[in-house]
Amino acid sequence: MQTLRKEIQTNQGQSIVVAKFGGTSMADEVAMRRSAQVSMQRNASIVVVSATAGTTNQLLEVAKNAIESKEAQTNLLIDKIKARHLELAHKLEVADQTLEQLNGLFEELETLAKGILLLRDCWPKTRDGLVSLGERMSSLLFSECMSQLYSSQNETLKSVELLDVREVLATDDRHERARPNFNKIEILCQQHLTAKLPSTVFVTQGFMGRGPSGATTTLGRGGSDYSAAILAWGVDADVLEIWTDVPGIATTDPRICPSAQIISEISFQEAAELATFGAKILHPTTLAPAGQKNIPVFVGSSYDPDKGGTWIVSQIEDEKTPLVRALAMRKDQTLLTITTPKMLQTHGFLYQIFKIFNDYQVSIDAITTSEISVALTLDKTDASNDELLEELKRYADISLEHDLELVSLIGNRINHTPGLGEKIFNCLGDINVRMICHGASRHNFCFIVKKDQGAEAISRLHNGFITN
Repeated sequence: MQTLRKEIQTNQGQSIVVAKFGGTSMADEVAMRRSAQVSMQRNASIVVVSATAGTTNQLLEVAKNAIESKEAQTNLLIDKIKARHLELAHKLEVADQTLEQLNGLFEELETLAKGILLLRDCWPKTRDGLVSLGERMSSLLFSECMSQLYSSQNETLKSVELLDVREVLATDDRHERARPNFNKIEILCQQHLTAKLPSTVFVTQGFMGRGPSGATTTLGRGGSDYSAAILAWGVDADVLEIWTDVPGIATTDPRICPSAQIISEISFQEAAELATFGAKILHPTTLAPAGQKNIPVFVGSSYDPDKGGTWIVSQIEDEKTPLVRALAMRKDQTLLTITTPKMLQTHGFLYQIFKIFNDYQVSIDAITTSEISVALTLDKTDASNDELLEELKRYADISLEHDLELVSLIGNRINHTPGLGEKIFNCLGDINVRMICHGASRHNFCFIVKKDQGAEAISRLHNGFITN
């Protein structure tokens, strides 16, 4: 790993670095200028930005109020969004042309809101167009911020260009949770980006893309990380950097356990499990494109870039792979138990059950089976899908247990280590475990506990496996 860092630093001028900055890194003028400085110091060739902190939530609230015919509240929110970005534009001293483009985005926002107010409905296609405005506004302002910085440093070897990511990030037409068309993305990246790299610095948007019909799509909440990874994959980047407001990936949430430590190195497999089972710092889908092309990922804080961070890589030396690397928790879990004697020595039953979940596009987090039962965990929102539940009742009896939390131990050799279960349950003590999922992965041991017991479980396990 140390060799990799040295190679990146030595070949910084030739390396293609994709850097992504989250909403807190776009929060205000100070944050934007600091992020621009980090981009230049790291020699980023493609800079992917989120909407300014809180803007996406405000845009979703615009849609909600407009559907409910709350015109005054809708207009008030729009005015707040406009005022915030105009203030940011003023502090950044943007050019008149940039201000005109910003006002054009405001007009688009107002037009969409009026349409929703008129129809009292907001189709997924319309909502995608609405929420994408957050990234389009922030990237417009940040590109000017980057241009100013390069000009002030007399950097004449590089130019800054605002890229509409929809030109290269092709998706299907599944709005709000679009899936990338990787074959097309690779071709488009070669056409629009590769020839200009690394002499051109592209500033672009996360979270959004374009479907076959030409409509704007979004990749779902947290999709900006995924966008950056897709672009890194598309241009065969040397490094993908994720810049946020914390200095790397921690062994657990520091708000739960103050003794949490920043992890200096972690494997793709460990990081993927950690993201999937509750760690908020990375979107679960981020690592797949980077891992496919063996692109190392760095996670650091734009607020304190010299503090170090976490490297995510394909291989880590065996002596640096602990049994338990980190702990994660997912709240608002529901345990769904599906029971029927028809399962007993009957083929095809599980196929029917899982086909239902596939038809309703519902993801299962953890699962165990017995002779006549299947127990699995769902997020709270998926568990409230009445149509899904009614469909399942056609095949079996179902029961639901709400207000649960999923606790996961992430590490290495977990399914081949004698005595691990004994130590886990000794740490848990009087905390009752409702369901266990173990054996499917050498990197994960997870279980379900009651609401508000997850944090205590995490704290005890962290003290037992990591702190001590």
